[in-house]
Amino acid sequence: MSQATTKVKYTATPPENSPRKKTFFNRLMKQMDVQLMVWPGILLIFVFAYIPMYGVLTAFMDYNLFTGSRIFDNPWVGFKHFEAFLTAPDIATVMRNTLMISLLKLLIGFPAPIILALMLNEVRHMVFKRVVQTITYLPYFMSWVIVGGMVMALLSTENGSVNMLLEGVGAIDEPVNFLSLKEYFWGILVSTTVWKEIGFGSIIYLAAIAGVDPHLYEAADIDGASKFKQIYLITIPTIMPVIIIFMILAMGNLLSAGFEDILILAQNPILRPVSDVIDTYVYRVGLQNGKFSYGVAVGLFRAVISVLLLTAANYLARRSGNGLW
Repeated sequence: MSQATTKVKYTATPPENSPRKKTFFNRLMKQMDVQLMVWPGILLIFVFAYIPMYGVLTAFMDYNLFTGSRIFDNPWVGFKHFEAFLTAPDIATVMRNTLMISLLKLLIGFPAPIILALMLNEVRHMVFKRVVQTITYLPYFMSWVIVGGMVMALLSTENGSVNMLLEGVGAIDEPVNFLSLKEYFWGILVSTTVWKEIGFGSIIYLAAIAGVDPHLYEAADIDGASKFKQIYLITIPTIMPVIIIFMILAMGNLLSAGFEDILILAQNPILRPVSDVIDTYVYRVGLQNGKFSYGVAVGLFRAVISVLLLTAANYLARRSGNGLW
């Protein structure tokens, strides 16, 4: 075979009117309606999420606010702000609070919508089911300002329902200011978050349960399997891929213990030893004190750790055949 023949056979660029090029163009035209929906979203993400990412470079500088967008005029300081964060006197308290609150939310808040979805799936009275769904969905659409105000009203020492109930049953002799006691804060925060998120989270699991083949339940019913066994042996294994995917995403947010909820419920400075997490620390030290480079460095540190946790969780899930990538 001559050299000229080889070049024609293995050329990387297809000819102008080749069937391969026509096929790609035809496929593009057939997907035009989908392309018109996808590309605006990709463009918005690129403009508002990826282009501003050059701002993370300020974590390696002593950023001066008055330099504006000319960030390269600021002096480079290397890992100075990362070292300052890792050696800060508050780092142990901040990391402990972040991990403990995140783990409590993960252990209690993650299975809660799954359990609610399994219970709602067994309800046959449609009116009761819709009422329960509406009541549980409603808190998700309220802002944390409203939810925090409701919690403060419930726990108030003056006409608060919780204190009135506990006094009525004789559990306490006088009203307790729960939001000023450190030992109650984690419980109040986690239970409030679960109450706010449980209804909306259950929607996804109800949709996954709706995809279970009903013939499996009929066969199990004929074999005499109880409802509990049907849930344990059919429903949960069927929706397990969805559960694992959301578990992977939850592991990636392990260092995101919350911001709005903590900022609203922990207004009393006495609670800072148990409420100060990475997000509130960045807000307090980085923004309120004007240490912008320090705040960016802490945020970048948390993002890198989150990516590592997400990758590790996905690796473990992929070994069971349910990884995200």
